[in-house]
Amino acid sequence: MITVSNLAIQFGKRVLFSDVNLKFTAGNCYGIIGANGAGKSTLIRILSGDLDATRGNIQFGVGERLSVLKQDHFEFDEYTVIDTVMMGHDILWKVKDEKDKIYLKEDFSDDDGIRASELEEKFSEMNGWNAESDAASLLSGLGIKEDLHYQYMKELSGMEKVRVLLARALFGKPDNLLLDEPTNDLDVDTVMWLENYLANYDNTVLVVSHDRHFLDAVSTHTVDIDFGKVQLFAGNYSFWYESSQLALRQQQNQNKKSDEKRKELEEFIRRFSANVAKSKQATSRKKMLEKLNVEEIQPSTRKYPGIIFTPDREPGNMVLEIAGLGKTLEDGTVLFKDVNFNVEKNDKIIFLSRDPRAMTAFFEIINEHDKAHEGTFNWGITITNAYLPLDNSEFFNTDLNLVDWLGQFSVDTTEAFIRGYLGKMLFSGEEIYKKASVISGGEKMRCMISRMMLRNANVMILDSPANHLDLESIQAFNNTLVNFKGNVLMSSHDREFIQTVCNRIIELTPRGIIDKQMDYDDYVTSEEIKAVRERMYK
Repeated sequence: MITVSNLAIQFGKRVLFSDVNLKFTAGNCYGIIGANGAGKSTLIRILSGDLDATRGNIQFGVGERLSVLKQDHFEFDEYTVIDTVMMGHDILWKVKDEKDKIYLKEDFSDDDGIRASELEEKFSEMNGWNAESDAASLLSGLGIKEDLHYQYMKELSGMEKVRVLLARALFGKPDNLLLDEPTNDLDVDTVMWLENYLANYDNTVLVVSHDRHFLDAVSTHTVDIDFGKVQLFAGNYSFWYESSQLALRQQQNQNKKSDEKRKELEEFIRRFSANVAKSKQATSRKKMLEKLNVEEIQPSTRKYPGIIFTPDREPGNMVLEIAGLGKTLEDGTVLFKDVNFNVEKNDKIIFLSRDPRAMTAFFEIINEHDKAHEGTFNWGITITNAYLPLDNSEFFNTDLNLVDWLGQFSVDTTEAFIRGYLGKMLFSGEEIYKKASVISGGEKMRCMISRMMLRNANVMILDSPANHLDLESIQAFNNTLVNFKGNVLMSSHDREFIQTVCNRIIELTPRGIIDKQMDYDDYVTSEEIKAVRERMYK
Protein backbone atom coordinates (compact mmCIF):
# COMPACT_ATOMS: atom_id res chain seq x y z
CA MET A 1 0.00 0.00 0.00
CA ILE A 2 1.19 3.52 -0.82
CA THR A 3 -0.41 6.60 0.75
CA VAL A 4 0.24 10.01 -0.85
CA SER A 5 -0.60 13.07 1.26
CA ASN A 6 -0.64 16.74 0.16
CA LEU A 7 2.01 16.07 -2.47
CA ALA A 8 3.29 18.89 -4.68
CA ILE A 9 6.21 19.31 -7.06
CA GLN A 10 7.42 22.60 -8.46
CA PHE A 11 10.34 23.46 -10.75
CA GLY A 12 11.12 27.15 -10.43
CA LYS A 13 7.82 28.96 -10.98
CA ARG A 14 6.26 26.01 -12.78
CA VAL A 15 3.93 23.91 -10.61
CA LEU A 16 3.71 20.44 -12.15
CA PHE A 17 1.00 19.29 -9.75
CA SER A 18 -0.13 20.00 -6.18
CA ASP A 19 -2.52 18.87 -3.41
CA VAL A 20 -2.24 15.23 -4.43
CA ASN A 21 -3.95 12.88 -1.97
CA LEU A 22 -4.17 9.26 -3.11
CA LYS A 23 -4.08 5.75 -1.71
CA PHE A 24 -2.80 2.82 -3.81
CA THR A 25 -3.83 -0.54 -2.40
CA ALA A 26 -2.79 -4.16 -2.85
CA GLY A 27 -4.45 -6.21 -5.56
CA ASN A 28 -4.76 -3.25 -7.90
CA CYS A 29 -2.74 -1.97 -10.84
CA TYR A 30 -2.79 1.77 -11.48
CA GLY A 31 -2.11 2.97 -15.04
CA ILE A 32 -0.64 6.49 -14.98
CA ILE A 33 -1.58 8.62 -18.00
CA GLY A 34 -1.02 12.23 -19.01
CA ALA A 35 0.26 14.36 -21.86
CA ASN A 36 4.00 14.51 -22.52
CA GLY A 37 5.54 16.67 -19.80
CA ALA A 38 2.54 16.38 -17.46
CA GLY A 39 4.64 14.63 -14.80
CA LYS A 40 4.06 10.86 -15.13
CA SER A 41 7.71 9.87 -14.74
CA THR A 42 8.19 12.62 -12.15
CA LEU A 43 5.49 11.06 -9.98
CA ILE A 44 7.18 7.66 -10.26
CA ARG A 45 10.55 9.21 -9.30
CA ILE A 46 9.02 10.88 -6.24
CA LEU A 47 7.37 7.64 -5.12
CA SER A 48 10.64 5.75 -5.61
CA GLY A 49 12.62 8.30 -3.59
CA ASP A 50 14.79 9.41 -6.53
CA LEU A 51 13.30 12.91 -6.43
CA ASP A 52 12.24 15.06 -3.47
CA ALA A 53 8.78 16.58 -3.57
CA THR A 54 8.33 20.30 -2.91
CA ARG A 55 5.98 19.37 -0.08
CA GLY A 56 3.86 16.48 1.14
CA ASN A 57 4.82 12.94 2.07
CA ILE A 58 4.74 9.34 0.89
CA GLN A 59 4.02 6.47 3.28
CA PHE A 60 4.33 2.73 2.63
CA GLY A 61 2.74 -0.09 4.56
CA VAL A 62 4.72 -1.30 7.58
CA GLY A 63 7.51 -3.65 6.52
CA GLU A 64 6.55 -3.43 2.82
CA ARG A 65 9.16 -3.62 0.09
CA LEU A 66 9.33 -1.29 -2.92
CA SER A 67 10.79 -2.27 -6.30
CA VAL A 68 11.42 0.06 -9.23
CA LEU A 69 12.25 -0.69 -12.86
CA LYS A 70 15.79 0.62 -13.39
CA GLN A 71 16.58 2.56 -16.57
CA ASP A 72 20.40 2.59 -16.32
CA HIS A 73 21.55 -0.20 -18.66
CA PHE A 74 25.16 -0.06 -17.43
CA GLU A 75 24.68 -0.04 -13.65
CA PHE A 76 25.12 -3.81 -13.28
CA ASP A 77 27.68 -4.51 -16.02
CA GLU A 78 30.11 -6.20 -13.57
CA TYR A 79 27.51 -8.62 -12.23
CA THR A 80 26.16 -11.81 -13.72
CA VAL A 81 22.64 -11.82 -15.11
CA ILE A 82 21.27 -14.13 -12.39
CA ASP A 83 22.88 -12.06 -9.60
CA THR A 84 21.50 -8.83 -11.10
CA VAL A 85 17.99 -10.25 -10.88
CA MET A 86 18.40 -11.51 -7.31
CA MET A 87 19.80 -8.13 -6.26
CA GLY A 88 16.31 -6.78 -6.96
CA HIS A 89 15.35 -8.13 -3.53
CA ASP A 90 17.91 -6.02 -1.68
CA ILE A 91 17.23 -7.49 1.80
CA LEU A 92 17.54 -11.06 0.56
CA TRP A 93 20.69 -10.16 -1.39
CA LYS A 94 22.35 -8.54 1.64
CA VAL A 95 21.63 -11.62 3.74
CA LYS A 96 22.97 -13.92 1.03
CA ASP A 97 26.07 -11.76 0.45
CA GLU A 98 26.96 -11.56 4.15
CA LYS A 99 26.34 -15.30 4.63
CA ASP A 100 28.54 -16.22 1.65
CA LYS A 101 31.36 -13.96 2.82
CA ILE A 102 31.34 -15.57 6.28
CA TYR A 103 31.64 -19.06 4.80
CA LEU A 104 34.63 -17.92 2.72
CA LYS A 105 36.59 -16.78 5.79
CA GLU A 106 39.70 -18.82 6.54
CA ASP A 107 39.60 -18.01 10.28
CA PHE A 108 35.96 -19.03 10.82
CA SER A 109 35.15 -18.26 14.53
CA ASP A 110 32.36 -19.28 16.91
CA ASP A 111 30.85 -15.82 16.52
CA ASP A 112 30.90 -16.32 12.75
CA GLY A 113 29.07 -19.61 13.22
CA ILE A 114 26.37 -17.96 15.35
CA ARG A 115 25.98 -15.12 12.84
CA ALA A 116 25.86 -17.55 9.92
CA SER A 117 23.13 -19.51 11.69
CA GLU A 118 21.07 -16.34 12.17
CA LEU A 119 21.51 -15.44 8.51
CA GLU A 120 20.57 -18.94 7.39
CA GLU A 121 17.31 -18.63 9.31
CA LYS A 122 16.51 -15.25 7.72
CA PHE A 123 17.48 -16.60 4.31
CA SER A 124 15.15 -19.56 4.71
CA GLU A 125 12.28 -17.37 5.92
CA MET A 126 12.61 -15.30 2.72
CA ASN A 127 12.50 -18.46 0.58
CA GLY A 128 16.14 -17.84 -0.30
CA TRP A 129 16.87 -21.44 -1.30
CA ASN A 130 14.47 -21.04 -4.24
CA ALA A 131 15.77 -17.58 -5.17
CA GLU A 132 18.05 -18.72 -7.98
CA SER A 133 15.42 -20.94 -9.60
CA ASP A 134 12.79 -18.18 -9.23
CA ALA A 135 15.15 -15.69 -10.90
CA ALA A 136 15.84 -18.16 -13.71
CA SER A 137 12.10 -18.69 -14.22
CA LEU A 138 11.52 -14.93 -14.55
CA LEU A 139 14.38 -14.60 -17.02
CA SER A 140 13.07 -17.45 -19.15
CA GLY A 141 9.59 -15.96 -19.14
CA LEU A 142 11.05 -12.70 -20.39
CA GLY A 143 12.93 -14.40 -23.22
CA ILE A 144 16.44 -14.60 -21.71
CA LYS A 145 17.76 -18.07 -22.55
CA GLU A 146 19.51 -20.22 -19.94
CA ASP A 147 22.92 -19.95 -21.58
CA LEU A 148 22.90 -16.22 -20.77
CA HIS A 149 21.95 -16.51 -17.08
CA TYR A 150 25.53 -16.74 -15.81
CA GLN A 151 27.12 -14.33 -18.27
CA TYR A 152 28.04 -10.80 -17.21
CA MET A 153 25.56 -8.03 -17.95
CA LYS A 154 28.15 -6.19 -20.04
CA GLU A 155 28.09 -9.10 -22.50
CA LEU A 156 24.38 -8.64 -23.25
CA SER A 157 22.75 -6.51 -25.92
CA GLY A 158 20.70 -3.44 -24.97
CA MET A 159 17.41 -5.27 -25.61
CA GLU A 160 18.52 -8.21 -23.46
CA LYS A 161 19.49 -5.85 -20.63
CA VAL A 162 16.00 -4.31 -20.71
CA ARG A 163 14.50 -7.73 -20.02
CA VAL A 164 16.96 -8.53 -17.21
CA LEU A 165 16.21 -5.21 -15.50
CA LEU A 166 12.51 -5.97 -15.76
CA ALA A 167 13.08 -9.40 -14.19
CA ARG A 168 15.06 -7.65 -11.45
CA ALA A 169 12.10 -5.35 -10.68
CA LEU A 170 9.65 -8.29 -10.55
CA PHE A 171 11.89 -10.60 -8.52
CA GLY A 172 10.59 -11.62 -5.11
CA LYS A 173 7.09 -10.26 -5.75
CA PRO A 174 7.61 -6.88 -4.06
CA ASP A 175 4.73 -5.35 -2.10
CA ASN A 176 4.87 -2.20 -4.23
CA LEU A 177 6.04 -2.21 -7.85
CA LEU A 178 6.76 0.91 -9.95
CA LEU A 179 7.17 0.42 -13.71
CA ASP A 180 8.00 3.26 -16.12
CA GLU A 181 7.46 2.16 -19.76
CA PRO A 182 8.08 -1.55 -19.05
CA THR A 183 7.15 -2.70 -22.59
CA ASN A 184 9.86 -0.68 -24.35
CA ASP A 185 11.99 -2.96 -26.57
CA LEU A 186 9.91 -6.05 -25.74
CA ASP A 187 8.52 -8.26 -28.51
CA VAL A 188 4.85 -9.26 -28.64
CA ASP A 189 5.34 -12.64 -26.94
CA THR A 190 7.18 -11.06 -24.00
CA VAL A 191 4.61 -8.27 -23.62
CA MET A 192 1.87 -10.92 -23.49
CA TRP A 193 3.82 -12.80 -20.80
CA LEU A 194 4.15 -9.58 -18.76
CA GLU A 195 0.44 -8.80 -19.20
CA ASN A 196 -0.53 -12.19 -17.80
CA TYR A 197 2.00 -11.88 -14.96
CA LEU A 198 0.73 -8.47 -13.83
CA ALA A 199 -2.96 -9.32 -14.38
CA ASN A 200 -2.59 -11.95 -11.64
CA TYR A 201 -0.29 -9.93 -9.37
CA ASP A 202 -1.61 -9.67 -5.82
CA ASN A 203 0.29 -6.58 -4.66
CA THR A 204 0.31 -2.89 -5.59
CA VAL A 205 1.47 -1.92 -9.09
CA LEU A 206 1.87 1.54 -10.65
CA VAL A 207 2.72 1.65 -14.34
CA VAL A 208 3.44 4.38 -16.88
CA SER A 209 2.96 3.28 -20.47
CA HIS A 210 1.98 4.60 -23.90
CA ASP A 211 0.82 1.10 -24.87
CA ARG A 212 -2.98 1.25 -24.58
CA HIS A 213 -3.49 -2.47 -25.06
CA PHE A 214 -1.04 -3.16 -22.23
CA LEU A 215 -2.72 -0.61 -19.95
CA ASP A 216 -6.12 -2.15 -20.68
CA ALA A 217 -4.81 -5.64 -19.99
CA VAL A 218 -3.25 -4.91 -16.58
CA SER A 219 -4.90 -1.81 -15.08
CA THR A 220 -7.78 -1.82 -12.61
CA HIS A 221 -7.57 1.96 -12.13
CA THR A 222 -6.37 5.01 -14.07
CA VAL A 223 -4.36 7.88 -12.59
CA ASP A 224 -4.86 10.92 -14.80
CA ILE A 225 -2.34 13.78 -14.58
CA ASP A 226 -3.96 16.75 -16.29
CA PHE A 227 -3.60 20.52 -15.88
CA GLY A 228 -1.80 20.33 -12.57
CA LYS A 229 -4.18 17.83 -11.00
CA VAL A 230 -3.75 14.13 -10.29
CA GLN A 231 -7.04 12.24 -10.23
CA LEU A 232 -7.84 8.58 -9.65
CA PHE A 233 -10.56 6.78 -11.60
CA ALA A 234 -11.85 3.20 -11.49
CA GLY A 235 -11.33 1.31 -14.75
CA ASN A 236 -8.61 0.87 -17.34
CA TYR A 237 -7.52 3.29 -20.07
CA SER A 238 -10.28 2.41 -22.55
CA PHE A 239 -12.94 2.89 -19.87
CA TRP A 240 -11.43 6.24 -18.89
CA TYR A 241 -11.23 7.39 -22.52
CA GLU A 242 -14.69 6.23 -23.60
CA SER A 243 -16.40 7.47 -20.43
CA SER A 244 -14.69 10.88 -20.56
CA GLN A 245 -15.69 11.27 -24.22
CA LEU A 246 -19.27 10.31 -23.38
CA ALA A 247 -19.33 12.81 -20.51
CA LEU A 248 -17.94 15.50 -22.82
CA ARG A 249 -20.68 14.85 -25.39
CA GLN A 250 -23.26 15.05 -22.64
CA GLN A 251 -21.80 18.31 -21.39
CA GLN A 252 -22.06 19.75 -24.89
CA ASN A 253 -25.66 18.57 -25.26
CA GLN A 254 -27.53 21.11 -23.16
CA ASN A 255 -30.96 19.78 -24.19
CA LYS A 256 -30.62 16.44 -22.38
CA LYS A 257 -32.19 16.21 -18.98
CA SER A 258 -30.07 15.10 -16.03
CA ASP A 259 -31.96 11.83 -15.54
CA GLU A 260 -31.49 10.94 -19.23
CA LYS A 261 -27.77 11.60 -18.91
CA ARG A 262 -27.56 9.44 -15.80
CA LYS A 263 -29.33 6.54 -17.52
CA GLU A 264 -26.97 6.83 -20.48
CA LEU A 265 -23.92 6.72 -18.19
CA GLU A 266 -25.31 3.78 -16.22
CA GLU A 267 -25.94 1.85 -19.42
CA PHE A 268 -22.39 2.60 -20.55
CA ILE A 269 -21.01 1.20 -17.26
CA ARG A 270 -23.10 -1.96 -17.63
CA ARG A 271 -21.92 -2.54 -21.21
CA PHE A 272 -18.29 -1.95 -20.35
CA SER A 273 -18.46 -4.19 -17.28
CA ALA A 274 -19.83 -7.00 -19.45
CA ASN A 275 -16.94 -6.57 -21.89
CA VAL A 276 -14.41 -6.69 -19.05
CA ALA A 277 -15.93 -9.92 -17.72
CA LYS A 278 -15.55 -11.51 -21.17
CA SER A 279 -12.00 -10.30 -21.78
CA LYS A 280 -9.02 -12.64 -21.80
CA GLN A 281 -7.36 -10.66 -19.02
CA ALA A 282 -10.31 -10.73 -16.58
CA THR A 283 -9.39 -12.16 -13.16
CA SER A 284 -11.18 -12.43 -9.84
CA ARG A 285 -9.63 -9.18 -8.65
CA LYS A 286 -10.73 -7.19 -11.71
CA LYS A 287 -14.28 -6.33 -10.70
CA MET A 288 -13.09 -2.80 -11.17
CA LEU A 289 -16.41 -1.08 -11.88
CA GLU A 290 -18.63 -2.57 -9.19
CA LYS A 291 -18.40 0.43 -6.86
CA LEU A 292 -18.14 3.15 -9.49
CA ASN A 293 -20.47 6.11 -9.05
CA VAL A 294 -21.86 7.83 -12.12
CA GLU A 295 -20.67 11.14 -10.63
CA GLU A 296 -17.07 9.93 -11.00
CA ILE A 297 -17.37 10.02 -14.79
CA GLN A 298 -16.23 13.44 -15.90
CA PRO A 299 -15.23 14.99 -19.23
CA SER A 300 -11.49 15.21 -19.77
CA THR A 301 -9.86 18.59 -20.30
CA ARG A 302 -7.37 16.97 -22.66
CA LYS A 303 -6.96 18.30 -26.19
CA TYR A 304 -6.76 15.79 -29.02
CA PRO A 305 -5.08 16.73 -32.31
CA GLY A 306 -7.30 16.93 -35.40
CA ILE A 307 -5.74 14.28 -37.61
CA ILE A 308 -7.80 14.16 -40.80
CA PHE A 309 -6.75 12.35 -43.99
CA THR A 310 -8.88 13.24 -47.03
CA PRO A 311 -7.86 11.34 -50.21
CA ASP A 312 -8.29 13.25 -53.47
CA ARG A 313 -9.58 10.03 -55.05
CA GLU A 314 -10.33 6.44 -54.15
CA PRO A 315 -7.63 3.86 -54.88
CA GLY A 316 -8.26 1.82 -58.01
CA ASN A 317 -8.24 -1.97 -58.17
CA MET A 318 -4.49 -2.03 -58.77
CA VAL A 319 -2.75 -0.59 -55.69
CA LEU A 320 0.71 -2.19 -55.40
CA GLU A 321 2.33 -5.28 -56.91
CA ILE A 322 5.43 -6.81 -55.31
CA ALA A 323 7.36 -9.51 -57.20
CA GLY A 324 10.40 -11.39 -55.86
CA LEU A 325 11.58 -8.51 -53.65
CA GLY A 326 14.65 -9.12 -51.48
CA LYS A 327 17.01 -7.11 -49.28
CA THR A 328 20.36 -8.19 -47.78
CA LEU A 329 22.57 -6.04 -45.54
CA GLU A 330 26.28 -5.45 -46.19
CA ASP A 331 27.20 -7.98 -43.47
CA GLY A 332 25.24 -10.67 -45.30
CA THR A 333 22.14 -10.59 -43.08
CA VAL A 334 19.06 -11.40 -45.15
CA LEU A 335 16.24 -9.13 -44.03
CA PHE A 336 13.73 -10.63 -46.46
CA LYS A 337 13.59 -12.43 -49.81
CA ASP A 338 11.02 -13.93 -52.19
CA VAL A 339 8.46 -11.30 -51.24
CA ASN A 340 5.48 -11.72 -53.56
CA PHE A 341 2.04 -10.21 -52.96
CA ASN A 342 -0.51 -7.71 -54.27
CA VAL A 343 -2.11 -5.01 -52.16
CA GLU A 344 -5.85 -5.19 -52.73
CA LYS A 345 -8.37 -2.41 -52.51
CA ASN A 346 -9.40 -1.81 -48.85
CA ASP A 347 -6.34 -3.67 -47.49
CA LYS A 348 -4.93 -2.29 -44.26
CA ILE A 349 -1.77 -4.32 -43.69
CA ILE A 350 0.46 -4.71 -40.65
CA PHE A 351 3.99 -5.78 -41.58
CA LEU A 352 5.88 -7.88 -39.04
CA SER A 353 9.38 -9.33 -38.70
CA ARG A 354 11.64 -10.55 -35.92
CA ASP A 355 14.17 -8.07 -37.29
CA PRO A 356 12.54 -4.59 -37.23
CA ARG A 357 15.05 -3.41 -39.85
CA ALA A 358 13.13 -5.51 -42.37
CA MET A 359 9.99 -3.34 -42.26
CA THR A 360 11.98 -0.11 -42.47
CA ALA A 361 13.99 -1.44 -45.43
CA PHE A 362 10.80 -2.56 -47.19
CA PHE A 363 9.13 0.82 -46.71
CA GLU A 364 12.24 2.70 -47.84
CA ILE A 365 12.36 0.56 -51.01
CA ILE A 366 8.72 1.05 -52.03
CA ASN A 367 9.15 4.80 -51.40
CA GLU A 368 12.26 4.77 -53.66
CA HIS A 369 14.58 5.91 -50.88
CA ASP A 370 16.54 2.64 -51.10
CA LYS A 371 17.07 -0.14 -53.62
CA ALA A 372 16.23 -3.83 -53.35
CA HIS A 373 18.85 -6.45 -54.20
CA GLU A 374 16.29 -8.32 -56.25
CA GLY A 375 12.71 -8.12 -57.42
CA THR A 376 10.36 -5.33 -58.45
CA PHE A 377 7.44 -3.27 -57.22
CA ASN A 378 4.82 -1.33 -59.15
CA TRP A 379 2.32 1.25 -57.89
CA GLY A 380 -1.09 1.64 -59.56
CA ILE A 381 -1.74 4.77 -61.62
CA THR A 382 -4.50 5.95 -59.23
CA ILE A 383 -2.22 5.84 -56.18
CA THR A 384 -0.80 8.74 -54.19
CA ASN A 385 1.04 7.76 -51.03
CA ALA A 386 2.08 9.58 -47.88
CA TYR A 387 5.04 8.18 -45.93
CA LEU A 388 5.85 8.50 -42.24
CA PRO A 389 9.45 7.24 -41.91
CA LEU A 390 10.95 5.77 -38.76
CA ASP A 391 13.80 8.31 -38.82
CA ASN A 392 12.62 11.84 -39.59
CA SER A 393 15.78 13.68 -38.48
CA GLU A 394 16.80 14.78 -41.98
CA PHE A 395 13.55 16.75 -42.32
CA PHE A 396 14.46 18.97 -39.37
CA ASN A 397 18.06 19.94 -40.12
CA THR A 398 16.95 23.48 -40.88
CA ASP A 399 16.52 26.88 -39.26
CA LEU A 400 13.07 27.36 -40.81
CA ASN A 401 10.22 28.11 -38.41
CA LEU A 402 7.27 25.72 -38.39
CA VAL A 403 5.13 27.85 -40.74
CA ASP A 404 7.87 27.99 -43.37
CA TRP A 405 8.81 24.35 -42.74
CA LEU A 406 5.31 23.07 -43.45
CA GLY A 407 4.96 25.53 -46.33
CA GLN A 408 7.65 23.56 -48.20
CA PHE A 409 5.13 20.75 -48.68
CA SER A 410 2.06 22.82 -49.58
CA VAL A 411 0.74 24.34 -52.79
CA ASP A 412 -1.01 27.01 -50.74
CA THR A 413 1.75 28.70 -48.72
CA THR A 414 -0.30 31.49 -47.14
CA GLU A 415 0.24 31.72 -43.41
CA ALA A 416 -3.47 31.44 -42.63
CA PHE A 417 -3.69 28.13 -44.53
CA ILE A 418 -0.55 26.67 -42.95
CA ARG A 419 -1.54 27.94 -39.50
CA GLY A 420 -4.78 25.95 -39.83
CA TYR A 421 -2.89 22.67 -40.32
CA LEU A 422 -0.50 23.43 -37.47
CA GLY A 423 -3.46 24.35 -35.28
CA LYS A 424 -5.06 20.97 -35.93
CA MET A 425 -1.90 19.43 -34.51
CA LEU A 426 -2.12 21.65 -31.38
CA PHE A 427 0.55 24.22 -32.33
CA SER A 428 -0.84 27.58 -31.25
CA GLY A 429 0.22 31.18 -30.66
CA GLU A 430 3.94 31.82 -30.89
CA GLU A 431 4.67 28.06 -31.08
CA ILE A 432 4.22 28.15 -34.84
CA TYR A 433 7.32 30.37 -35.12
CA LYS A 434 9.61 27.96 -33.27
CA LYS A 435 12.57 26.71 -35.28
CA ALA A 436 12.02 23.22 -36.67
CA SER A 437 15.49 22.20 -35.51
CA VAL A 438 14.75 22.63 -31.78
CA ILE A 439 11.33 21.00 -31.35
CA SER A 440 10.82 17.77 -29.39
CA GLY A 441 10.42 14.28 -30.80
CA GLY A 442 6.64 14.38 -30.26
CA GLU A 443 6.37 17.78 -31.95
CA LYS A 444 8.38 16.49 -34.92
CA MET A 445 5.95 13.60 -35.30
CA ARG A 446 3.00 16.00 -35.25
CA CYS A 447 4.71 18.10 -37.94
CA MET A 448 5.26 15.00 -40.07
CA ILE A 449 1.58 14.08 -39.70
CA SER A 450 0.64 17.62 -40.81
CA ARG A 451 2.84 17.08 -43.87
CA MET A 452 0.98 13.82 -44.59
CA MET A 453 -2.41 15.51 -44.30
CA LEU A 454 -1.40 18.04 -46.97
CA ARG A 455 -0.79 15.26 -49.50
CA ASN A 456 -4.43 14.12 -49.67
CA ALA A 457 -3.05 10.63 -50.34
CA ASN A 458 -5.04 7.42 -50.67
CA VAL A 459 -2.27 5.15 -49.31
CA MET A 460 -0.65 5.68 -45.90
CA ILE A 461 2.78 4.10 -45.28
CA LEU A 462 3.57 4.28 -41.57
CA ASP A 463 6.77 3.02 -39.92
CA SER A 464 6.03 2.86 -36.16
CA PRO A 465 3.44 5.68 -36.11
CA ALA A 466 3.02 5.68 -32.31
CA ASN A 467 6.69 6.52 -31.64
CA HIS A 468 7.22 9.71 -29.57
CA LEU A 469 3.50 10.51 -29.48
CA ASP A 470 1.48 10.97 -26.30
CA LEU A 471 -1.66 8.94 -25.67
CA GLU A 472 -3.92 11.71 -26.97
CA SER A 473 -2.12 11.86 -30.33
CA ILE A 474 -1.96 8.06 -30.55
CA GLN A 475 -5.70 7.78 -29.88
CA ALA A 476 -6.55 10.46 -32.48
CA PHE A 477 -4.24 8.85 -35.07
CA ASN A 478 -5.76 5.44 -34.36
CA ASN A 479 -9.34 6.70 -34.71
CA THR A 480 -8.53 8.36 -38.03
CA LEU A 481 -6.93 5.26 -39.53
CA VAL A 482 -9.89 3.07 -38.52
CA ASN A 483 -12.15 5.27 -40.68
CA PHE A 484 -9.62 6.02 -43.46
CA LYS A 485 -11.09 5.29 -46.92
CA GLY A 486 -7.82 4.21 -48.49
CA ASN A 487 -5.04 1.69 -47.91
CA VAL A 488 -2.73 1.49 -44.91
CA LEU A 489 0.70 -0.24 -44.90
CA MET A 490 2.32 -0.02 -41.50
CA SER A 491 4.60 -1.46 -38.86
CA SER A 492 3.86 -0.88 -35.19
CA HIS A 493 4.49 -2.13 -31.65
CA ASP A 494 1.10 -0.73 -30.59
CA ARG A 495 -1.23 -3.74 -30.44
CA GLU A 496 -4.34 -1.57 -30.17
CA PHE A 497 -3.34 0.20 -33.39
CA ILE A 498 -2.84 -3.13 -35.14
CA GLN A 499 -5.95 -4.82 -33.74
CA THR A 500 -8.34 -1.98 -34.58
CA VAL A 501 -6.91 -0.79 -37.92
CA CYS A 502 -5.47 -3.77 -39.81
CA ASN A 503 -7.29 -6.55 -41.64
CA ARG A 504 -4.25 -8.32 -43.12
CA ILE A 505 -0.91 -9.51 -41.71
CA ILE A 506 2.28 -9.93 -43.75
CA GLU A 507 5.41 -11.15 -41.97
CA LEU A 508 8.70 -10.57 -43.77
CA THR A 509 11.26 -13.37 -43.20
CA PRO A 510 14.58 -14.49 -44.71
CA ARG A 511 12.68 -17.35 -46.43
CA GLY A 512 9.68 -15.52 -47.89
CA ILE A 513 6.50 -14.16 -46.32
CA ILE A 514 3.61 -15.31 -44.17
CA ASP A 515 0.42 -13.68 -45.49
CA LYS A 516 -2.79 -14.01 -43.46
CA GLN A 517 -6.15 -12.28 -43.23
CA MET A 518 -6.98 -12.87 -39.59
CA ASP A 519 -7.22 -11.33 -36.14
CA TYR A 520 -3.82 -10.17 -34.88
CA ASP A 521 -4.18 -11.66 -31.38
CA ASP A 522 -5.10 -14.99 -32.96
CA TYR A 523 -2.05 -14.74 -35.22
CA VAL A 524 0.44 -14.26 -32.39
CA THR A 525 -1.10 -16.99 -30.23
CA SER A 526 -1.64 -19.64 -32.94
CA GLU A 527 0.56 -22.70 -32.36
CA GLU A 528 0.26 -23.62 -36.05
CA ILE A 529 1.56 -20.23 -37.15
CA LYS A 530 4.30 -20.32 -34.50
CA ALA A 531 5.58 -23.53 -36.08
CA VAL A 532 5.53 -21.93 -39.54
CA ARG A 533 7.38 -18.87 -38.23
CA GLU A 534 10.11 -21.02 -36.66
CA ARG A 535 10.72 -22.71 -40.02
CA MET A 536 10.80 -19.38 -41.88
CA TYR A 537 13.50 -17.92 -39.62
CA LYS A 538 15.83 -20.96 -39.59
